[in-house]
Amino acid sequence: MLGGCSAHNVMLYTRASAEDWDRYAALTGDEGWSWDKVLPYFLKSERWTAPADHHNTTGQYNASLHSERGEIGVSLSGYAWPVGPHVIQATAEVPGFEFNLDYNSGYPLGVGWAQMTIGTGVRSTSANGYLFPYEHRANLHVLLHAQVTRLVDASTDGAGGEVVFGGVEFVAAGTTAVVKARKETILFGGTVGTPTVLMHSGVGDAAALQALGIPVVLDLPSVGQNVSDHPYVSLSWTVNSTQTADNLNNITVLDAALAQWNDSHAGPASTTATVNVGWVRLDEDDPIFENFTDPAAGPKSPNIEFTFLAGSVNVGSTSTLPGHHMGMSAALVTPLSRGSITLNSSNALEPPLIDPNFLASPFDLYGIRAGIRRAQQFAAASVLSDYVIAPTVNFSALTESELEQYIRNNTRSFAHLVGSSGMTARDAGYGVVDPDLRVKGTKGLRVIDASILPIVPSAHTQAATYVIGERGADLLKADWE
Repeated sequence: MLGGCSAHNVMLYTRASAEDWDRYAALTGDEGWSWDKVLPYFLKSERWTAPADHHNTTGQYNASLHSERGEIGVSLSGYAWPVGPHVIQATAEVPGFEFNLDYNSGYPLGVGWAQMTIGTGVRSTSANGYLFPYEHRANLHVLLHAQVTRLVDASTDGAGGEVVFGGVEFVAAGTTAVVKARKETILFGGTVGTPTVLMHSGVGDAAALQALGIPVVLDLPSVGQNVSDHPYVSLSWTVNSTQTADNLNNITVLDAALAQWNDSHAGPASTTATVNVGWVRLDEDDPIFENFTDPAAGPKSPNIEFTFLAGSVNVGSTSTLPGHHMGMSAALVTPLSRGSITLNSSNALEPPLIDPNFLASPFDLYGIRAGIRRAQQFAAASVLSDYVIAPTVNFSALTESELEQYIRNNTRSFAHLVGSSGMTARDAGYGVVDPDLRVKGTKGLRVIDASILPIVPSAHTQAATYVIGERGADLLKADWE
């Protein structure tokens, strides 16, 4: 699918904390990845637009933090779900959930109005933002229905001893072909695709490759390792309202919403059910920190993210919950567990093994449990007493053992995988790419996608991925112009 995850994600636009980016700079020894240095790339890629319903957005965001000149449309919700004002009212009552005018300032703590990659009621993607406007350029060729299998024609550069790949092998319509690179080869297959291509090319853990009969070209054990993601659970409460996205479960209502969108790009189909987003920290004196160091990037960075929805969340089920709901997702954004992407076969057309290794660390289980409790506290706010009726799952009635089992049975991925081609300092003996995104031990090969982030940021990864692309382009131009 052209556009990758931006073509099917929940469209939240979140930049993460300034401390997240400053930590990347510290880990890599390159200030170019610090908040102050990447902020211009956020602004370069963003095109702030009015919401589809053109409502008054005063007090819902800080215009000085945004740009109107970029490729990716960003806006507030274009449909007035009633749950939004209720959530904002509760922020004045519940500690830790204070109102945040604009969480994309570098300080995300608190609750604000959701910002989404939507332009004039239409999903904005890397395809319609960065590709389609330039698809007729003579030096751009997009090959559809093709799969890259491996890098080929490996040799050793005489000067530095680095591995050089002469081409990229791909399969299209059952035919295998090779395209040659004149200057550099750039991989941007994402956290799953990029390490898969590298390993099938003989770049990865030597023992693992040899076990599958793949000739080793470069022993780089970090390939496919160090994967981190945001585990989350969903919660819902029935509400005293009929104006929720649950109405869209009725096919007649859904058809009417789609007809309205086709006519004017307005109405409930012009946005998502997500209305507000918030981030909170665990308390500094939380007992968990007697055994674990806080994995957040700093004291102004969160541990848990909450999304507030105008409807039920019934992830993993094909059934819908009856009635009308307020939904919340509680995600741990500072997981300690690390997963992996490994090969299942030497056949490059076979999918890899994806192991997120969720909840392997006791800290992660504790963090999800804390998220559920914080969500319960929020929903119990007195200002919501006339709106919230009852939870669809009575977590208060569960024993600690039952709650742990519920978490293990219902934890899902936010699909924010990063780290499988982790970026480290130039002189580090681990990692996959250096701060200039060059694959270590190679020449003329870079990775420019979310897999290079060494630690998952405390945010959805879409905005960060645009920054990686923009900065990666500048790094390339600096070398070749």
